[in-house]
Amino acid sequence: MPLPLEGIRVLDLTNVMAGPYCSMVLGDLGAEVVKLESLDGDSTRNFEPKVNDESYCFAVLNRNKKSISVDLKAPAGREVVLRLAARSDIVLENFRPGVVKKLGIDYEALKKVNPGLIYASMSGFGQTGPYGRRGGFDIIAQGMSGIMMMTGHPGGRPAKVGIAMNDIACGVTTLYGILGAFIGKLRHGQGQYLETSLLEAGLAWSIWEFGAFFGNGEKPTATGTRHRRSAPYQAFRTQDGYVTVGASGDKLWRAFVTQVCDRPQWLEDERFRTNPLRVRNADALEAEIEKVLATQPTARWIEKLDAAGVPGGPVYTYDQTLSDPQVQHRRMVVDIEHPRIGMMKTLGLPVKSDGELTAIRKPAPLLGQHSREVLREIGYNDSQAEGLIADGIVKAGAPA
Repeated sequence: MPLPLEGIRVLDLTNVMAGPYCSMVLGDLGAEVVKLESLDGDSTRNFEPKVNDESYCFAVLNRNKKSISVDLKAPAGREVVLRLAARSDIVLENFRPGVVKKLGIDYEALKKVNPGLIYASMSGFGQTGPYGRRGGFDIIAQGMSGIMMMTGHPGGRPAKVGIAMNDIACGVTTLYGILGAFIGKLRHGQGQYLETSLLEAGLAWSIWEFGAFFGNGEKPTATGTRHRRSAPYQAFRTQDGYVTVGASGDKLWRAFVTQVCDRPQWLEDERFRTNPLRVRNADALEAEIEKVLATQPTARWIEKLDAAGVPGGPVYTYDQTLSDPQVQHRRMVVDIEHPRIGMMKTLGLPVKSDGELTAIRKPAPLLGQHSREVLREIGYNDSQAEGLIADGIVKAGAPA
């Protein structure tokens, strides 16, 4: 059984994180992804750490792709893009707004050679509006979407989410936009242009905060690990670390109090009788719970939480996460052979299915590794391809 996007061709003009994440997943779903890079390559090829002069971070993010390296400012380079677009189903770009039009590879230009094209743009703030021409990075979007002011501990400085959240949110949002447009094309026969931004994609994930603001004028602030609507629902200090507990509902609260903490008197405490009261008195609740949890190590509390049917877990460092038996069992760390790095680890596939849905088929490419191959596929003969390479329009990668 073929993968769902097998035979679908993607032209990936993106760089760094949001776009490459989106195109990686399209590749995992079976699409043939041609990553068109500048002559210098995707800027993340320079990210440390490097193994045999290849960025490990780039290699993790760019599997299931081919690489062709092209000078887009040269007319002959633009011609390469037009030929690639003519045979592609999907095009992705994340240049600063206005750049693709200046280069002559915007949607209107590519639609002339391929009317059924699905063309997706990603940017910092969107293609329109007062900030439409600004460039943007994940940290800027985290700050402007309000996320940094609601992350961290009360009274502290604004805190960035530990991962590139708005970048990944933008990649995922673009992904479902592309898949929706593709289904629409299958049903109605028409391609379309779509765009989103780091700002909008991150803002779209602030569901509870949006509801509380328009429902009651509440401005979300930093709460550490606490939930704004539920308690206890946070990380608590133990004898040797931290444990997370989700016991806000009445049934779970009762089990937590009686079977885990052995403090039945909390059930009668007026400060903790209902979930809204526990949220209101979260400081006192945390102090009482940590008096108990500080007496034993995290592993012991996990055993007691599991036995009581109360959701909970350890707070891991990243190395502990990757070695956890559940993560290992679910194959979220897998081995793949890279042409220069050698045997390396890559992130596994987060969606499991009983059919052919996603697959890690090949490692990330070297810069320009497939330039000659791709040029042949879009109609250049060997002499023409070598001429483009000799003229510095196209870079062909060194042998693996």
